[in-house]
Amino acid sequence: MNELVEILQKTEHGFKHIEKAGNELMENTELNHFELALSFLDNSVYQSRMLATYLFGRISTSDQNAFDILKNKIGQDKNWRVQEMLAKAFDYYCKILGYERALPTIKNWLNDKNPNVKRAVVEGLRIWTNRPYFKENPKIAIELISQFKNSDSEYLRKSVGNALRDISKKHKLLVEQEVATWELNDEKIIFTKKLIDK
Repeated sequence: MNELVEILQKTEHGFKHIEKAGNELMENTELNHFELALSFLDNSVYQSRMLATYLFGRISTSDQNAFDILKNKIGQDKNWRVQEMLAKAFDYYCKILGYERALPTIKNWLNDKNPNVKRAVVEGLRIWTNRPYFKENPKIAIELISQFKNSDSEYLRKSVGNALRDISKKHKLLVEQEVATWELNDEKIIFTKKLIDK
């Protein structure tokens, strides 16, 4: 385990090396993947916690404890790279479950008080309207994302603005109709709108 962490630590950018290591570990059916992920999570090296997040994401569809750890523990991690991996893990969960079937879970995470948990959804499902269900229901995607246009978390607002800009490339009118309802005297909302208009 320590050797693997040392190897991962040498690469500071990107996610492919984490995913490759995670996939290799998942292929070994003799391993207890949950316990292994826990051991990687209990490490000060962020690459190790990224790997833990990836593993928990892979087993989250069949292990509620793994899914809870993603939300309640990894959602608290201060490292932005770990949060990026959390977004990917959440999307994996939704993809395997099916996006429409995952809708109650998506809403549950969006209602969480932790902005990192909300962002995991907004960022993880990008590009929302390329995903099944949201591809056919772009307005629902826009409504779910837009509710955080004036979040106190700039980190979350950046994700909101970028996600809506993504959607506007194919559904410009729908995004414009949503933005037309916004109060543009709010600095936080102006911040989000500028990202859409980029």
